[in-house]
Amino acid sequence: MLLRLAYLGLINTFALLRMLPTSNRDKNIEILALRHQIEVLQRQLGATRVRFSPADRALLAALLHRVPRHILHRLRLLVRPDTILRWHRDLIRRHHARMSRPKRPGRPRTIRSIRILVLRLAKENPSWGYRRIHGQLLVLGVRVAASTVWQILTDAGIEPAPERASSTWAQFLRSQAEVLLACDFLETVTLTGTRMYVLVVIEHTHRRIRTLGATAHPTAAWVIQAAHNLVMDLEDAHCRARFLIRDRDGTFPQLFDDILADAGIQVVLSGVQMPRMNSFVERWI
Repeated sequence: MLLRLAYLGLINTFALLRMLPTSNRDKNIEILALRHQIEVLQRQLGATRVRFSPADRALLAALLHRVPRHILHRLRLLVRPDTILRWHRDLIRRHHARMSRPKRPGRPRTIRSIRILVLRLAKENPSWGYRRIHGQLLVLGVRVAASTVWQILTDAGIEPAPERASSTWAQFLRSQAEVLLACDFLETVTLTGTRMYVLVVIEHTHRRIRTLGATAHPTAAWVIQAAHNLVMDLEDAHCRARFLIRDRDGTFPQLFDDILADAGIQVVLSGVQMPRMNSFVERWI
């Protein structure tokens, strides 16, 4: 259509240039001849309607829309003047519709700050689904649809809440490594054949092993003193440990747990819900 419209515009421009040196008498004669030809064409067509292409409509609308209505009604045209004006209105409406059409299809992309906030809420609250996150956003004054929150999580590859909330023991250790300690007794035999018991503690952050001492007879008093030494070592190293995992060995007295609790370290006993901690510690010795 654009190519044909350009062609028609070029033809009419040359026709206008050709008429410039023509006298008014010759122009009037040509106008009368054209009007007569239109009358002949209308008689031959009868009830048959003339078919105009979109380019023809656009050109006629552009040429005639500024002509006053009373003069437009006196012109000899193949269509009614009101049709010409309707073509012009349609042309303007399509132009505005094309200019108002968004450059990118679909809904506008959610702003970056909201996407970051959604991902942060999902990371810090693994048990929250997209509807819970959507409700929290509304509380914070962020107006987005629940489907938008779901799409942000999906695009980031974040699993639904049930899959995110369930984590393995290894994932728990990695996420809480900075605050976790584990201790256990290791048995060894010296060159003289004496059996020794070594109390060791592992810091999960950087896999550091702390040897609290070795004895052939791990009495309660000896274990309690080892607990005091451990607390002082951790304070000197500015360690932020909050939990210490140990097994249910009867060698550890209740006072051992109380000393660590006074230092802000909670003792967690390994059981059937946790994997064997002995093998975990021995793997790094």
